[in-house]
Amino acid sequence: MNALGYPKLEPKSPVPSDIEISQDIVKNVGLLPLKDLAEQLGLSDDEVIPWGIAKAKIPLSAIERRRGGSAATTTPSTSAHYVVVTGINPTPLGEGKSTTTIGLAQALGAILGHTAVACIRQPSQGPTFGIKGGAAGGGYAQVVPMEEFNLHLTGDIHAVTAANNLLAAALESRLFHEASQTDTALFKRIVLAKGKDEFTPILKRRLVKLGWDANLKPSELTPEQVTQFIRLNIDPSTITWQRVLDTCDRHLRKVQVGLGPQETVKSPTDPNAPRVPHSRLTGFDITVASEVMAVLALARDLPDLRDKLGSMVVGYSFPDPTTGKRQAVTADDLGCGGALTVLMKDALMPTLMQTVERTPVLVHAGPFANIATGNSSVVADELALQLVSANQQAKGANATTSGFVVTEAGFGADIGMEKCFNIKCRASPDILQPRCAVIVATVRALKMHGGGPPVVAGRPLAPEYASEERLDLVTAGCANLARHIANARKFGVRVVVAINQFKTDTPAELQAVQEEAVKAGAHAAVIANHWALGGQGAADLARAVAEACDTAVREGDQFRFLYDGTLSIAEKIETISREIYGASGVEYSELAQRQMQQYQEAGYDQFPICIAKTQYSFSCNPTLKGVPTDHVVTVREIRACVGAGFLYPICGDIMTVPGLSTRPGFYDVDLNLETGEVLGLF
Repeated sequence: MNALGYPKLEPKSPVPSDIEISQDIVKNVGLLPLKDLAEQLGLSDDEVIPWGIAKAKIPLSAIERRRGGSAATTTPSTSAHYVVVTGINPTPLGEGKSTTTIGLAQALGAILGHTAVACIRQPSQGPTFGIKGGAAGGGYAQVVPMEEFNLHLTGDIHAVTAANNLLAAALESRLFHEASQTDTALFKRIVLAKGKDEFTPILKRRLVKLGWDANLKPSELTPEQVTQFIRLNIDPSTITWQRVLDTCDRHLRKVQVGLGPQETVKSPTDPNAPRVPHSRLTGFDITVASEVMAVLALARDLPDLRDKLGSMVVGYSFPDPTTGKRQAVTADDLGCGGALTVLMKDALMPTLMQTVERTPVLVHAGPFANIATGNSSVVADELALQLVSANQQAKGANATTSGFVVTEAGFGADIGMEKCFNIKCRASPDILQPRCAVIVATVRALKMHGGGPPVVAGRPLAPEYASEERLDLVTAGCANLARHIANARKFGVRVVVAINQFKTDTPAELQAVQEEAVKAGAHAAVIANHWALGGQGAADLARAVAEACDTAVREGDQFRFLYDGTLSIAEKIETISREIYGASGVEYSELAQRQMQQYQEAGYDQFPICIAKTQYSFSCNPTLKGVPTDHVVTVREIRACVGAGFLYPICGDIMTVPGLSTRPGFYDVDLNLETGEVLGLF
């Protein structure tokens, strides 16, 4: 039996495909019943909503009870270790952060006997059927059943799609009706539709936004106020809201809508005007790029979700003739905020699943890692910390085991870790206080950063990676790792380097990475092989992480943000560029400068910064490997996610709908019609 009292994992060699491992575990070992899985975390029966036999939703009441009840007598951050798994700048093949997150959690729980929860994002169906694959981990360090994890899960991404597209439809409809109706007609249909002289709750929000008394009655508005209230006067050129779908479809990046014969309008003030088409150019994003997803990842509870969804800005009004200022148009202005919350209320509940070694996993949210945070949700991490903290308190002061929450940050540490620390943790500063960052590195990626040939997905690896020992490339490439270690230390966290072992790595190469990592300031650097061995392959890594966290507590380490939230937009951008990317300066386009001024006037300058750039380099140029120097960050434009609460400067070519390759992954996916098993999913 393992440390949790369950049958020990028995890995096979050679390692089967991910889906074969998952199906073997489910059929021949068996899933831990949800009730028993929940008991590991101290969840009561009414805090588990089964969703089939392999997954369950956890209601927010589980957090609320522990925030204010006896289980919250100490701050969770003082009784549970919060560990963030990140990585060096990766190759296009990925370096195994998800696998390490799961493997580490398995090792902490099933091997060492600690209470450990992994928190990871839900994968997008687009890359799953494209080229990247899923995000359940891999080999013997994965979430099971992996096909349920990677396909649909509990429908959260579909809820995001529905909410996003409802808002897009509301926006299009409002443009259409404002172009064809008088103010009086609009007011009658929108405000007086129920035949009562009162504003509905959603319309009262607009009264408050305009600075008026929320108790006003519709009949008390002057004609001028009626116009100001009802006509949003949206400038189509400012619209940023697009439709979404959870599929890689490059042909929807730019589309024209409103081409049907019924989508025509006639001027409400000129009876002689002809009917004209009401069409415009717009486009689609992939669902995980939607601001609704970003909101889901950062909201703390239902009231916060409601406020954030209602505050999402879809565009701006035409300039005021007198002041020249534009007004932000929000989901609440379109009357849509409440409906969006209804669509998203169940999605705010994290999903409980398990690893191949029966340790718990919370799966929640899936925001893009470039234009958004690239991390699992605040709710999931808070819930995990509350549960683990309560579990530790129940063990008493003499407990010989600890509690850990292991969460993954997408892309390299310069993007995912920085956003986790500066944006995600800022959303819940009293709870989300990391003690340790695990930086995942591979010999392959370090060789690339040391001057090796390009690594291209779908092409055979060059001899430098596949067969040759190249200590010169490894040592040179460790400069990239050293920079990430130094960056993490700026936040006051300990660093443990996880070296994901491949069969082509030589002992000398692995030892060189360990030596260089410790020299650069890592608490430890550990070789890990959880992909092939499960938690046992990450046992040394888990011990190093536990020791780093204990040392952090013993020596009084304090997590800190990189910048103060009151700094100007430019100062925040420049701090990240200088301290994290090593840039020599920042240049702003004229558009970006105007936007900074606009956002400052609107009060958005207090938001944290979420820089959108390539994950393949510290710079904005994906071909610059290692540690580029004397590079300049060029900010092309700055967009506002007002609902989610951050600004994202665009520093490079950012694609929000990936395309499909000549031979996408879906070619290999099928269904065994006799057994019902999914085939070919990795």
